[in-house]
Amino acid sequence: MGVIKRQGIKNTIIAYTGMAIGFLNLIVIQPHFLTKEELGLTRILYSFALLLAMMVPLGIGNATVKFFPLFKDPDRKNHGFFGFMSLFPLVGYIITAALIFIFKDFILDQFRTESPLFLEFFDYVFPLIFFNAFIAVFAVYCNVNFKTTIPTFLNDILVRVLTVILVSVYYLKWLSLDGFIAWFTAIYGIQLGLLLLYIFIFDKPKIKIDWWVIREKKFFELMRYGLLLWFAGVASLGLKYFDSIMIGKFMALSFVGIYTIAAFVPTIIEAPLNAFERIAGSKIAFAWSENDLSQIQSIYQKSSLYMFMAGGFLFLLVNLNIHTLLQFLPEGYQQGELVVIIISIGTLYNMATGLNAPVLFNSDKYRYGAVYLIVLAIVILSLQMLLIPLFGIYGAAIATSVAAFIYNSLLLFTVWKFFKLQPFDKNNLWVLFSIMLVFAALFFIPHHHSRYLDILLRSGLATLMYFSLIRYKGLLPDFGDMMPWKKVKF
Repeated sequence: MGVIKRQGIKNTIIAYTGMAIGFLNLIVIQPHFLTKEELGLTRILYSFALLLAMMVPLGIGNATVKFFPLFKDPDRKNHGFFGFMSLFPLVGYIITAALIFIFKDFILDQFRTESPLFLEFFDYVFPLIFFNAFIAVFAVYCNVNFKTTIPTFLNDILVRVLTVILVSVYYLKWLSLDGFIAWFTAIYGIQLGLLLLYIFIFDKPKIKIDWWVIREKKFFELMRYGLLLWFAGVASLGLKYFDSIMIGKFMALSFVGIYTIAAFVPTIIEAPLNAFERIAGSKIAFAWSENDLSQIQSIYQKSSLYMFMAGGFLFLLVNLNIHTLLQFLPEGYQQGELVVIIISIGTLYNMATGLNAPVLFNSDKYRYGAVYLIVLAIVILSLQMLLIPLFGIYGAAIATSVAAFIYNSLLLFTVWKFFKLQPFDKNNLWVLFSIMLVFAALFFIPHHHSRYLDILLRSGLATLMYFSLIRYKGLLPDFGDMMPWKKVKF
């Protein structure tokens, strides 16, 4: 537990530091240093490449998490499992690259009218797919060997710092746009190289595969499990990146840039979710192994209440100040105000429903969750194709928010149907009432001419009113017990 605790603390610090750098990069630096078209170009290149990169490994990442303990044998270099898992992204990349090359003209035709700049730099998706596919697989190999700190640092901090430096260098006119995109791609190559070097330092893995061991250790079960969750994982990733790609199909790249900034802001509301899942996720899995439904219900209910309270507070801070915050950005980004509000509502619902995904995916009914993600990816793609031509970036936001409501509602229903577990009680209603009351009281008051004073006043009043209402019902938890270095008391 000592190793897990130490890495948990380090990862939490790195994650929040990375979030701060990401906020500085995407909200402060890029809108001022890049044009909307240039920002939109980097986003659509990355979104398109990352979506395909997650298809490349053919599910070996998910299978590794579940089955690696069967192959773990330090004396025999884990029977060459590193070489075995590396075959999947290699084969997957060859197939994916060939398909993209064959259908390249068809793909480009989808963006020719609204995003001609994307066509000019399209070939950069090939190295971006390669780098990100192998980064994803090698990061999993580090995780199953309990070496998570360095991969987290490379992904959350190094890449973002290098991006800030690159954008600044480009702003100073030291690079052409061609050079900027080339170095933007190279950053992920640097990440991959450092990740591979780290693996060979701590593990010195064997490339030669002990095939007899692979065949003996549930090979076909590994493949079935990996492929099922591969489909689900691709669908899940699609929910995050379809919007940027579809906006680029129907609208100018400048709108991709505006939407990217606006859609990033609501991620602040979900910040407590990942931290809470790291703390409670393994406890849920352990409880399922003992079929301890009472403990799962306790975790499920408290996760819903605590995350709804935390998410509600962040929802208020974000949406009460978003009009003023966007005034700090160059002209045009103010169109993203309604996007922030729409996506924030779906994000808050995700927080309010608690740890429904870990509860279902750690149970023997995990296949339902996988199927829901696949179906939902089809639904959201259809919604975006329908709504973006009608409502522009607001249509993309509506599709994203609707997807969050559908997915979380399906998880809630399935967990209740099979296990009779649900996360809500009367306290959740009081939190909802508090959020609505504070939002209604402060959203429509006139804005102060001083932007800084306006943010200070709204934030101060929201904090005072919200926590007064929460405290009135005695709902404030002991946050000291929820810190990563504490043992969570459920």
